[in-house]
Amino acid sequence: MSDRAGPAGRPLRVAVFSGNYNYVRDGANQALNRLVGRMLARGDTLPRVYAPVSKTPAFPPTGDLVPVPSVPIPGRSEYRLGLGLSGRVRADLEAFAPDLVHLSAPDLLGHRAKRWAFARGLPVVASVHTRFETYGDYYGLGWLRGWAEDMLRRFYGDLAEIYAPTEGMAELLRAGGFSQRVRIWSRGVDHALFHPGRRDLGWRRSLGIGDSDFTVGFVGRLVLEKGLDVVAAVDARLRALGVAHRLLVVGDGPARAFLERAAPGAIFTGFLTGEALARAHASADLFLNPSVTETFGNVTLEAMACGVPVVAADATGSRSLVVDGLTGRLVPAGDVEAFAAAIAAYAGDREMAAAHGAAGHARAQAFEWDRVNDAVIDRYALLVRRESFKSAPAFAT
Repeated sequence: MSDRAGPAGRPLRVAVFSGNYNYVRDGANQALNRLVGRMLARGDTLPRVYAPVSKTPAFPPTGDLVPVPSVPIPGRSEYRLGLGLSGRVRADLEAFAPDLVHLSAPDLLGHRAKRWAFARGLPVVASVHTRFETYGDYYGLGWLRGWAEDMLRRFYGDLAEIYAPTEGMAELLRAGGFSQRVRIWSRGVDHALFHPGRRDLGWRRSLGIGDSDFTVGFVGRLVLEKGLDVVAAVDARLRALGVAHRLLVVGDGPARAFLERAAPGAIFTGFLTGEALARAHASADLFLNPSVTETFGNVTLEAMACGVPVVAADATGSRSLVVDGLTGRLVPAGDVEAFAAAIAAYAGDREMAAAHGAAGHARAQAFEWDRVNDAVIDRYALLVRRESFKSAPAFAT
């Protein structure tokens, strides 16, 4: 990689804006931290991140992180709302003098950063990490969906490019009129960490799970938009059908109490990271993902890398990963009977479960972080060169 990719032969400078870079761990900020880390490793791109911070971050940030003014979001106090660009942040931006701005959320901070960049003629890109327009459906605010979609069209429509994690999500964005300038920023998985060898029967026993117990794993933030109502309903339906199983829930969040009440026999581990998370993935016999709000599904890819078959909603987050009937099953979103039937089939045929898990492991090998992040960074350089050419004086004739 060249270390002189930016204007005047210097490293390209990229200002990254995030609503949550490291104060709560999720798939979106894990991807952003990976991207920033790759910029630093290449040496031809210099990133600087602007985001809300907390006194108790979930993990250390990758790269330079500049705090922006923020307040807790009412009703979801673990998340913070950036209040835009203060004088201090603007001064830092001016001193950094970015060549390009990358937005990761259509929040107030993202809107203010977009306005700041447009006023200076800078190319602006955005990555799409979740289906924000669907969130109201889980909190009795479905009537806001039309307004949310209109807001997203205004936010994304005039950007230089937007990055979707899958071609299915890109098609949805184009068809919805959000933008026609959509490119793919896929996701990767750490294959040295997530692999079938992490399976640990001793760890399962420590949780009261027998060696032959069919264990259904769920991994993610315990928030309603992850489909926790479906998880609980499927667990109850399996019990009603007499399908012996154990539900293993990895994660935490404000809806944990709801799921504990709705699935009283489930085992809860709380948040796990690193080797502990990989061990939990690999120690399940099946991975359940009913979410329809994700644009990719990092946890699904991690489960596949660990050799675990997946039963997931037939939605944008899983459709590009799970091959129905080969690496798992895709079932209609919210269809509890279909989810239960698919899981029961695996519980009754361990050989099929093992074969589909092995096929998922093989498919996961194609997803590598450095390759997918290089594609985004190379687009940065191309866009900046394109804008520099537009603003260059005409040659004399």
